[in-house]
Amino acid sequence: MSPGEKLDPLPDTFILQPPVFHPVVPYVTTIFGGLRAGKMVVLQGAVPLNARRFQVDFQCGCSLHPQPDIAIHFNPRFHTTKPHVICNTLHGGRWQAEARWPHLALQRGASFLILFLFGNEEMKVSVNGQHFLHYRYQLPLSRVDTLGIYGDILVTAVGFLNVSPFLLKSPSLEVPCSRALPQGLWPGQVIIVRGLVLPEPKDFTLSLLDEAAHVPVTLRASFADRTLAWVSRWGRKKLILAPFLFYPQRFFEVLLLCQEGELKLALSGQGVGATSLGQQALERLRELRISGSVQLYCVHY
Repeated sequence: MSPGEKLDPLPDTFILQPPVFHPVVPYVTTIFGGLRAGKMVVLQGAVPLNARRFQVDFQCGCSLHPQPDIAIHFNPRFHTTKPHVICNTLHGGRWQAEARWPHLALQRGASFLILFLFGNEEMKVSVNGQHFLHYRYQLPLSRVDTLGIYGDILVTAVGFLNVSPFLLKSPSLEVPCSRALPQGLWPGQVIIVRGLVLPEPKDFTLSLLDEAAHVPVTLRASFADRTLAWVSRWGRKKLILAPFLFYPQRFFEVLLLCQEGELKLALSGQGVGATSLGQQALERLRELRISGSVQLYCVHY
């Protein structure tokens, strides 16, 4: 992009809803921008030993009276002779024909990672990395704007991704990863990096190199002391005073927005400050390098 070109507003698809950690159940929250094909909701937690049932509802509103329509009702049941999952739709106060899946992939007393992936016509669910079920929509996905979690469940994290990494043509990118910036960075440009932190991470770095292969700035996450910092060309470190949002085996998004002479940083949807470089230094950048204990799914700029 050259300096004279018109800049478009930052697309909504670049904005990731902040994750929620250890919510109290029952838990109800707005889904920023609603649901649409390509979005994914990640639910991490554990099933109590005495659990009978819990449900995850993708609702059309959050009112108590009247009860809102529920486009997707995901309901694992553990107290029956044969534990199973029910999916259904509540429309106009009436439940529709339910769909049932035996061989429940969740167990009492065990932790889990559930991924809800939303396509054009159906939702797919995986449990602990294995495909479990798919459920065809009976109400338009565009009506869903609320997530509700109820029942016997311990939730450690709820994550929202606007683009599922599993729907990308390339499952993952090689790390270390290098991308050319042939015209440098100009105000309005955005760099987006999405990925998954590995189980026993050491560090993560995102570096920007100039024409002379110098590194004016590096974003470094250190898992040993859980710190984030900007590191200058001369090795000077400036700590970022923000929550450490990189967790083992969890998804992350790094967003760098270039403005006049500075880079603004957001991590997993939360703005965490900026670093000043000067506009000439930004224009001389020619390469983006990413390395560390991560699996990459998307590098966009």
